[in-house]
Amino acid sequence: MRILPFVQGMIIGASSFAGSFPELEQVVESIELYIPKLGVYEGTKLIKSRVKKIRDFLSTCDLSTSIHAPYFSDAPNYPHELVVDTAKLNETQERLLKESITMAEELGSSVVVIHPGRTDMDRNGSIDSMISGLSRIARFAQDRDVMLGLENKEGTDPENLCCLASELIDTIEQIGSPSLRATFDIGHANLTCGGDALKLREFAREIKDYVVHVHVHDNGGMLTEKYWGDFHGAPGTGRIDFSVLKELDFDGVYNLEVFSIEDVMAGRRVLGGLILR
Repeated sequence: MRILPFVQGMIIGASSFAGSFPELEQVVESIELYIPKLGVYEGTKLIKSRVKKIRDFLSTCDLSTSIHAPYFSDAPNYPHELVVDTAKLNETQERLLKESITMAEELGSSVVVIHPGRTDMDRNGSIDSMISGLSRIARFAQDRDVMLGLENKEGTDPENLCCLASELIDTIEQIGSPSLRATFDIGHANLTCGGDALKLREFAREIKDYVVHVHVHDNGGMLTEKYWGDFHGAPGTGRIDFSVLKELDFDGVYNLEVFSIEDVMAGRRVLGGLILR
């Protein structure tokens, strides 16, 4: 039996890339199933028997789940077959997103995290294309009673859309679906705010009424040569004041997007300390 510290108003989760399912079961209450590296795809083909193995494991334990759908990445270790740009959805990319939604329906997952798209020379056209594509995806999710959380991206990469709270909110409102809300990523917001604690707090206040899921990790709030500064450190290794999370007044999953069990435990300690402040 796992013995975990109680954290008021939070369900603490971790991404599946932080450890094995049995390891994570000992330290968190929720697992975010990170589809690009979950091993359920061969190329772009979903292997349903592998999804069944995950479902069978989850049936033996007391864990909730969320799902992180495929997204755009040019990182060398990201599977290129699973690249999805929601501003330029083709038939295969749309199918990949819909398969994540179907998995969420089957597993009873609380949220499917999706990324906004990327801009080209025509920013307004890219936004319009993203809204059109996400509207179709949101209708598919609504028909299956699945909630989508559109994630704010880091403003250090100028091609990202929906870095500012205002643009993310405007996208959600234009689509107007009850199945599309926001995943607040505090690490991405910190980069967008340039590491300014007051701006980050205002970002959280602006987005709070839209949040259905939270991503937690740390960084230095500045552009670097690697990953646009988005290194997904354990809370406490960067510059973020995580008391900002209290601005959300959110009772739900706070998913630690970090890379090891040790970082998950460090994140638990930081989140647990929030109720003492």
